Amino acid sequence: MNKAPEPSHEPPLDHLYDRIRSLIAEGRRRAAIAINFATVETYWQVGREIVEEEQGGKDRAGYGKYILKEMSARLNTEFGEGYNERNLRYMRSFYQCFPIWNAVRSELTWTHYRILSRVENPLARNFYISEAIDCQWDTRLLQRQVSTLYYERLLSSQARMELRQEEGMGKRPFQPEDILKDPYILDFLGLKNLPKVNEKKLEQALIDKLQAFLLELGKGFAFVARQKRIRTETKDRFIDLVFYNILLKCYVLIDLKVGELDHGDIGQMDMYVRMYEDKERRTDDNPTIGLILCTEKDATLVRYSVLEESRQIFASKYKLHLPSEAELAAELQREINQLSLENWLDEELDNPEKTKNSNA
Repeated sequence: MNKAPEPSHEPPLDHLYDRIRSLIAEGRRRAAIAINFATVETYWQVGREIVEEEQGGKDRAGYGKYILKEMSARLNTEFGEGYNERNLRYMRSFYQCFPIWNAVRSELTWTHYRILSRVENPLARNFYISEAIDCQWDTRLLQRQVSTLYYERLLSSQARMELRQEEGMGKRPFQPEDILKDPYILDFLGLKNLPKVNEKKLEQALIDKLQAFLLELGKGFAFVARQKRIRTETKDRFIDLVFYNILLKCYVLIDLKVGELDHGDIGQMDMYVRMYEDKERRTDDNPTIGLILCTEKDATLVRYSVLEESRQIFASKYKLHLPSEAELAAELQREINQLSLENWLDEELDNPEKTKNSNA
């Protein structure tokens, strides 16, 4: 009679395999970071050599162009197309933007730095560096944020709020304008024919592209509900989208409008916010924020409504196409100029003697 095999007392290899697999994966990750940073450092040094040589020969016309052309021809022969004239210009710009090597962050790739080198404003560039690292933006997302003037749109929102406040208030705590933008760029939805887009279709498109929408909304947003029902004594009402922002520690209600902002939209959002405060807000939450997304808004309507001084209700425009940087910059500047003019007129009306004395 055959004897049954002895049961194995050897421990399973699954845990050992997982530990070894983690070590290998981590080692590869560190090696990739080291290789990437070595490449970034090499290109920074190449850029420095080019800039210093150009400065040494600045009295000779076209010397910089000669350097790039000559170096490109020689380097391409030995190292390949990675050192063509265009890439050498990127390396030169990289060094000019980051002349101090210690300011270069190892978390970003060479492609990140190529994009960042095209950002002329140093404050904007530093903002994009911090956001790219903190939010782990890949190069595609960084390119989109730069091309849609993400920094300027945030700055525009903050500027509008600051123009309504007295100067010299000191450093303020984290506020909604640090998160909310105007306008929002929703080109990722693929909705190009606005007359045929209704609010239901827009809402569905945002849900279908929720990850992209969360990125456009900005830091700290978490999806809570769609068509959130709130009940009155006589009927049910529905809020299009509800989010929670962990940085502001509050709910954010979003109402979608296809068309121009109307006073009825503002009143409706005011009611939504009040009801949500009463029925849904927890004791440890900050006040609920309401955001109306519309295609157009009249500056006069905004000025003479609760939107003017409200810390809880906001209205922002959205665009379904990606405007050029020049178009977007011009629109942002127009809005800030309009607000500055309105504030100046208010001040003149409040202080007529000041105008009389200045004219005298």
